[in-house]
Amino acid sequence: MSARRSLVWLGLTPEPEQELPAAVAALRSPPDGRPPSAVVAAERHRVERLVLRGTQRGWLRYLGEVTELVVRAAASRSADPGAALLAGEVVLDHHRMLIGLPGAGYDRTATQRRDLERALERLRARHTTAPHGHRELRSTV
Repeated sequence: MSARRSLVWLGLTPEPEQELPAAVAALRSPPDGRPPSAVVAAERHRVERLVLRGTQRGWLRYLGEVTELVVRAAASRSADPGAALLAGEVVLDHHRMLIGLPGAGYDRTATQRRDLERALERLRARHTTAPHGHRELRSTV
């Protein structure tokens, strides 16, 4: 590891690495059931690799992908709003905390924060009217 590599971004919050793998796997899977365990495991491995060997820039690129999934889910009538809500709230919280870190991360994620806020508003409205049979995705770790 380079002595110049900043690790301050790793101290923000553990929620993304704990909560995102199952939620993102659900967003990448058909909405008619639980995501396959192999998809969840692959997502968990990807997040672990990013956290242990990645950079803040790579981590923010990943969270940008998650933002796109949430925005697409908010626009879709067939997507499970529970998975999108969880992922969107976790990423939005993370991006808001970037204001306390050195560097341009907070400014770099301004568009994502705006898009997530709009998507979450639509998802919350849809989620409150959805049947109670939605998937529970919160991690038990």
